[in-house]
Amino acid sequence: MIEITMPRLSDTMEEGAISVWHKHPGDPVMVGDVLVEIETDKATMEYEAYEAGTLSEILVQEGENVTIGTPIALLDDGVAALPDAARTAATTTAPAAQAAASSASDEMPATAGGPAPAERGAAVPAASRMQQDGGERRFASPLVRKLARDHHLDLSGVQGTGPGGRIIRQDIDELLERAVGSPEPAAPPTTAAPVPQAGGPGAEDRRRSEAVPMSRTRRVIARRLAESARTVPHFFVTAAADAEELMRLRGQLNEQLLAAGRPKVSVNDLLVRASALALRQHPEVNASYSDDGDTVLLHHRVNIGVAVASENGLVVPVIEDADQKTVTQLGAEAKELVALANGKKLTPAQMSGGTFTISNLGMFGVEQFTAIINPPEAAILAVGGTAREPSVVDDEIVPRYRMRYTLSADHRVIDGALAAQFLQTLTRLIEHPWTILA
Repeated sequence: MIEITMPRLSDTMEEGAISVWHKHPGDPVMVGDVLVEIETDKATMEYEAYEAGTLSEILVQEGENVTIGTPIALLDDGVAALPDAARTAATTTAPAAQAAASSASDEMPATAGGPAPAERGAAVPAASRMQQDGGERRFASPLVRKLARDHHLDLSGVQGTGPGGRIIRQDIDELLERAVGSPEPAAPPTTAAPVPQAGGPGAEDRRRSEAVPMSRTRRVIARRLAESARTVPHFFVTAAADAEELMRLRGQLNEQLLAAGRPKVSVNDLLVRASALALRQHPEVNASYSDDGDTVLLHHRVNIGVAVASENGLVVPVIEDADQKTVTQLGAEAKELVALANGKKLTPAQMSGGTFTISNLGMFGVEQFTAIINPPEAAILAVGGTAREPSVVDDEIVPRYRMRYTLSADHRVIDGALAAQFLQTLTRLIEHPWTILA
């Protein structure tokens, strides 16, 4: 008997939610068959079987959330039975898994392709089961189930618009609004002394505060960035470049690309290429601090992560070997990764292996900012907007495009002089943009 456990599907993953089981108890399983779809903090991914046999038992049902290493199913390979102690440990994870699922607040996308749990006799939480006219069963997403429990919602009259008729978050907006807006029952009188509240008496009422659960993605981001800010000695170096020639070159390049029926390139595409070339000239920046405290890892490949504020939260897909690709190749790959991020379809490979990250907020009108390093990388570049400013050229004041960017560096790996030299090289590339394309 083989114990299938919740796998680690990404560098940041600590727990996962079962989205859809593609195999059911009694089904034969071949190596490479898709067993289950698992939702992580950043994507929903298929998990394939590495052993052949017969699926004996499902231990974690759809919608339940468990930590990495928790048994989720048993596969009978005909070799040996699972010891009683291991089986007991596996089955006792169910209450903890249900509690973890209750704490998850983000909408877990239902993926088409698997039959509904009721069709295969799986144990579906009562809050997710309800009858349609004619007796057909319908199901609710994990988020809807949680909101229904928290606010005592009656979902029997709700028509689901999700895959397979599943009730999703937007289907209960009106119902939830009525429940949240309804007055709470009056509390019985008490003689106990009031507990002082931060900000003065009735501060929360005065603020009209609402407790909004954090999504799994937001929780992971909060934890990782807090750990980075706490454990990595950050320092920041800012530089500015005359981007007039860069913007002129981009305009000319896009005119020719459009005439040839090819997609345009963005300022960020040019910056990714420029940063990759600068990293190649300063390999000490393309590095990581080793946990042993005695070595620094110098990376021979330049893999640049591009921070994306996707519809599902902040993710950092990675463009591998960015120094060996043209600007148009970088632009096409970046667009593809953004589309995958918005659809929560990024694979673990597409979100790992980065050696340097770029975070660009220029499109939001931000002039300058600092970013927190994305471990285990040693640096991240925070890019502001490109705007026309008065500049002195040949003793005359003329309007020119200027751009500011800040390098956040790990002082255990990079010192101030190296950071300044890296920005000096980057500035030279931006101000002489043909060298970016050459």
